[in-house]
Amino acid sequence: MGTSIKLKIMADNQSLPSFREAFKVWLQIALYSFGGPAGQIAVMHKLVVEEKKWLGESRFLHALNYCMLLPGPEAQQLVTYIGWLMHKTRGGIVAGALFVLPGFLSILVLSIVYALWKDVGFVQGVFYGIKAAVLAIVVGAVIKIGKKALKNEVMVALAVLSFVAIFFFKIPFPTIIIIAGLIGWLGGKIWEEKFLVIKGHGDKAGVDDGLMDRLIQPVKPTWSKTLKTAAFWLTLWLLPVAVLLFAFGKDNIFTQQGLFFSQSALVTFGGAYSVLAYISQKAVETYGWLTPGEMLDGLGMAETTPGPLIQVVQFVGFMGAYRNAGSLDPIVAGMLASVLVTWVTYLPSFFFIFTGAPYIERLRGNKNLTAALSGITAAVVGVILNLGVWFSIHTLFGKVEDLKFGAFHLPLPDWTTVDWGAVFITIVALFIYLKLHWDMLKTIGVCAGLGLLIHFFIH
Repeated sequence: MGTSIKLKIMADNQSLPSFREAFKVWLQIALYSFGGPAGQIAVMHKLVVEEKKWLGESRFLHALNYCMLLPGPEAQQLVTYIGWLMHKTRGGIVAGALFVLPGFLSILVLSIVYALWKDVGFVQGVFYGIKAAVLAIVVGAVIKIGKKALKNEVMVALAVLSFVAIFFFKIPFPTIIIIAGLIGWLGGKIWEEKFLVIKGHGDKAGVDDGLMDRLIQPVKPTWSKTLKTAAFWLTLWLLPVAVLLFAFGKDNIFTQQGLFFSQSALVTFGGAYSVLAYISQKAVETYGWLTPGEMLDGLGMAETTPGPLIQVVQFVGFMGAYRNAGSLDPIVAGMLASVLVTWVTYLPSFFFIFTGAPYIERLRGNKNLTAALSGITAAVVGVILNLGVWFSIHTLFGKVEDLKFGAFHLPLPDWTTVDWGAVFITIVALFIYLKLHWDMLKTIGVCAGLGLLIHFFIH
């Protein structure tokens, strides 16, 4: 197994945090990981960069840019990357697994409740309030990350263009990132002061980025260790699917889900929303695992529980196995499917981080890469803003139409379906989170309480 890189600790009066101390922070991040990727990345930034000062701004953005280029949940990959930086493979495994665990347990419980008692007023009320809190957290995340990443008018322009491209023209996320990277690379050659805005490992002393930047220097990875690492994680990922295929055939529900969600994990660029249409179409129309309305309920679960939004696939897998359990108890089948789907969804992330991150770390001082990543960083702000606006529209309005004019798309909310209860809770959430600076759990708790009151006494 092992990692593809050794981390050399420099002589210094300071030392890296202990594994136990890091474990507490990874657990805290996991429990606070509401609000989709924007909110989750903001939580990591606040704890790791602002409060603990373990990681510097530039190294954080450098790692984030790499994770944004990968298929899969970027927030989970980012925390895995940071855990690996601090405590090698075991640090990455613990940080990445803990990030998923609260969401997995929450959705497992909610899936069982949903399957047995579909319309539970208490759960609906809590979800109703939490959605508004999540919206406030996302808004705060966009503001904070934008301030850190958009250093000048060129970066602002790239962010705006990125938002317009993905929100109004539905240009695929990977295309936006490739174009932004090319613009950054070319811009760095002709307008260096505007494009070299991410400080790298090779910068001169005086840029004191963070504790890990002072104490850790990467040593050149070797191909032999990289191949061993890749083989180990690929085997962990694909062996269960191969065993299912060999033992039960391709028509078995677990085999179908193992193959389908392994494939989905490789096309999830730009977060869960980018692949939800594909998953929904296949799960609803091709396999018949659940209905369109149930798919939206599952997304609501994923949006209002900790962890990556892509965790919605667990609910899809659960319902599919629950309804096609064969000789198994339906709940047992659903639980087994939950484990399987989660496994094949997140194992690729560990594969990408442990094989690729060592090389990304070695390139931190490369000016061409720095300029390209500066452009990507700005584009990422626009993409996150897109998620925030999308979430806002669908939280505050009951009906949203997508008007099309050729390649141009305009999400148009039906103002007669405005949810004034959600508007009220959102205003409260924005005030207490952004103005009073309450922490996320207090904000979510207040909004969940308001949601219950409105759901039971007004709706």
